[in-house]
Amino acid sequence: MPTAIQTTDELYQALQDNDQRPYGRTRTVTAEELVDAAEQFEEPVPLVHALLELQEAYTYGSEPRKSPVVFARLLTLFDEQPDVFDERLRHMLFWRFKWVGHALRQLPEIPLASLRQWLTEMRDRYEKAGLGLQPYYSQAYQLAAHVGEDTTPAYELWAGRSRTRLSDCEACEICERALFHLAAGDDERALRTWEPVLNGKESCQEEPARSLSYALLPLLRTGAADRARELHLVGYRGCRRNPSMSGEVGRHLEFCALTGNEARGLELLAENRNLFDEVDSPLDQLDFLTGVEVLLQRVEHLGHGELPAAGYAGRTWTVSGLRAEVRGRADDLAARFDARNGTSTHTDRRRTRLDRAPLLDALELTLRPRGLDDVAPAAPVTAPVSRTTTAVPDALPELIVQARKWEEEGHPEAQTCFARLRTLVAARDYTHPDDPALGPLLRLRADLLADEATRAGNNDEFAEAAALHEEAAALYEDAAEPGHAAVARACALLAAAQIPAQDAETEGKAAALTGVHASVVRLHEETTGLPPHLEARLLRLRATALGLRLQTTGSKEHVAPVFAETDLLHAFATRHDLAGQISGALMLRASTHAISGDLPAAITEIDALLDRLKAHGPAWHLPRTLGLRGRLQLALRDPEAAHTDLTEALRQAADWPADTIDITRLHGDLAEACMHLGRPGEALRHLTRSAETDLRRGNRIDAFCTYSNAAQLSLDLDRVEDCIALLDSLLAEPDVAAGELDDRLTAQLRLTRARALRAGEDVKAATAEFAALAAESAGWDDDPGSHAMIAAETAVLLGESGEFGPAREAADQAIAAHARDPRYELLSNCLRELARLQAQQEGAEGLADARAFLADAGRIADEARAAGYEPRGRSLDSALAYEHGRVNAYAGEYEDALAALEKALALLGEPGPEDDRAGEWAECVRLAGAVEGLYLERPAPALTRLDAAVSHLTAVGHTGETAPLTSLAARLRDEE
Repeated sequence: MPTAIQTTDELYQALQDNDQRPYGRTRTVTAEELVDAAEQFEEPVPLVHALLELQEAYTYGSEPRKSPVVFARLLTLFDEQPDVFDERLRHMLFWRFKWVGHALRQLPEIPLASLRQWLTEMRDRYEKAGLGLQPYYSQAYQLAAHVGEDTTPAYELWAGRSRTRLSDCEACEICERALFHLAAGDDERALRTWEPVLNGKESCQEEPARSLSYALLPLLRTGAADRARELHLVGYRGCRRNPSMSGEVGRHLEFCALTGNEARGLELLAENRNLFDEVDSPLDQLDFLTGVEVLLQRVEHLGHGELPAAGYAGRTWTVSGLRAEVRGRADDLAARFDARNGTSTHTDRRRTRLDRAPLLDALELTLRPRGLDDVAPAAPVTAPVSRTTTAVPDALPELIVQARKWEEEGHPEAQTCFARLRTLVAARDYTHPDDPALGPLLRLRADLLADEATRAGNNDEFAEAAALHEEAAALYEDAAEPGHAAVARACALLAAAQIPAQDAETEGKAAALTGVHASVVRLHEETTGLPPHLEARLLRLRATALGLRLQTTGSKEHVAPVFAETDLLHAFATRHDLAGQISGALMLRASTHAISGDLPAAITEIDALLDRLKAHGPAWHLPRTLGLRGRLQLALRDPEAAHTDLTEALRQAADWPADTIDITRLHGDLAEACMHLGRPGEALRHLTRSAETDLRRGNRIDAFCTYSNAAQLSLDLDRVEDCIALLDSLLAEPDVAAGELDDRLTAQLRLTRARALRAGEDVKAATAEFAALAAESAGWDDDPGSHAMIAAETAVLLGESGEFGPAREAADQAIAAHARDPRYELLSNCLRELARLQAQQEGAEGLADARAFLADAGRIADEARAAGYEPRGRSLDSALAYEHGRVNAYAGEYEDALAALEKALALLGEPGPEDDRAGEWAECVRLAGAVEGLYLERPAPALTRLDAAVSHLTAVGHTGETAPLTSLAARLRDEE
């Protein structure tokens, strides 16, 4: 406690403050301190309240050993001074007999006889107090279920009785009934029983999270996989990291293991690492550890026992090592409970869970489906995998020959050969073949560097690509390969020109590319004896440099030079039958038409190229060509044709190594096509696939940007739990958690998550995240507008929670940031909403503060008007006048309210046939009619107003806006 408590008022305030804290060590330690503080007072009532708070902290903080001790003190106080306990305290005391029964069941060191004795004590106390015994029989049934006795008689004695004021809540009793049917093997009856909890009609402190965790597997077994997925996302969020719900977490881990989501299971295990050390309940430990073991057993069975796993603090764990540790502890706990109970129930139940086979091979639980290979530690670069793998020679000489042949052709499998060669050459015992046809080791090292440089360039790592190409060129020269050296130097020049530069202007970039073209032409002219495939590459680089220049400037004068170079390449490649370069030339022509704005000509070129590729190859150019055609169709506003092309491109891309075709872009373009086609769910899948592909390739910024878009789309689609689960997964990434990712991008992910939490009605968590973001963004001197937005949203959320002091502070932050980077509409909306909330919640008492918010909104509107700002939504002035009316009405100032509404109507003016403000005008009329007719009790003018408005709206064709007005008019006439 920050200061010593001197009075009972201070104690009660401290107890109230502590009640707002989440369950855990902080709340528990504070509750212990408050009991010490309460003991200084002579009157016992403060001590009773403090002890009740402490028992609650122990119960929901998973410390069952301490809960009965506290209750014993309460019971002693009750026996000695029953008059101290008013009706509320007495009710709480008798309610908590059940808490003690639950706590004792969780402790295997408590003899079974003591558990039964406690039930007898509870029954005697209830009978003496004249209380119904249904809660006692509920406890008797739960003990029978725990021990593993025949539960049917105990169930009937409990379930057949009427509920009392001390019965468990409806949600908890529903769960116990469902578990009875589940234990009997009747999944469908259990699910029918659970339905009121699963659909959200019944809930409490522990529900629906507890029921959701138990219902997952029955839902799978009855074919309701989609609903199981939905409830997993909702239920897991309700129990994660909570020591008192560790068993529920264990069942979610088990669900992941049995649905092909082992990687997600390991991710959730890492998020709940605290449960290994913070759960004091042996029964909860057993439940949690068994779920953990189901997951680890499955991962190990799939051959990933050496993966890292989050486990007990103090050491690092592998899956296999942690599984062995967990198995030993859980076996011991089960044996202890069975020894106490005289049955084998807990060992048997544990074995049933561990022996259960997967229920589904794969169930896509989140928008970020990953396999165990995706969570494995980064391994050395290996050959990319393709569906159609061409045989790669094993013998070193043949491997070198094949790699060079495929590299000349531009074959994707060249990467496979070079990856294998890179491994062989790096070995200490590598011996280069003594074969003049293969050339010296220097030549091979140059080949490997050139391959590495090409891959770096494909990943837009242009600085690295340029350096590697230069290094390769030097080695080629030393190996007496001037042609290859010239190509490598040309590649280095082009890569260097593409290195992003701060404050680089279009003219400067264009000049650099012009210089690259001239240098490559000079290299071409100065290098003699070039074989056709190398000369074609230099011609291709010349055309590419000019193509990039056109792309940079968009200038019409830069179009013809590209076509001229492309024609040279095409003619040369045709003369020497270089299929890959013919295709490349035609692709450059199509791209040039597209950049210059002639999309039909680009389509014609692409169609001719596709015909050629299908007839003559190379087949690996088809995905890229189809992808370009799809993008052109998008530009021509034909999303259906684009979708067809892009889908086929993606299908054909699967035939080739993943790193050789831009799968990321194909998925991104497909997402765009799907949005145009009104298929946002499919677009969402493509966005997440695009992001995950980028992530696998190490393009983390691009990946997280795409994931951010996917999260926002899922929120727009009202897939709130999908959005939260995706963002939780991203924010748990090691580099994100360590603050190594771009701070603004991380903030955007957190902001979307906060909005999703708000949409999911988790107001407490949303408010905490918004407040944290507002505090962080206050330091963004280069972006005050974003701080204004975040602070404004934070203020409204605080207002919705009734915290108007902090809301005022957040609003003031938003106003200050707005002064530096205006956000007129955002601030006006925020301030009006805060005024409404305060007046609605506090009435006349909050009117002054509500009017202060509106005064600030008035100043914002004046500034916007002076700046010539045009709002995208409602007029700031008419919206402000309407809000003055509503705020005054909430506070009972009806004359002021009516005057403000009259002003709003005057500002709006009567709507015309095409006026999109008809709804706003009709609402002003309705509220003015309600104030005038109902609250000021002047029905005649109110009816005149309403009837005239209905007539006008009908005359101008806005009949859909008349229903609220006619309804209010009918009510006023009925009350006359």
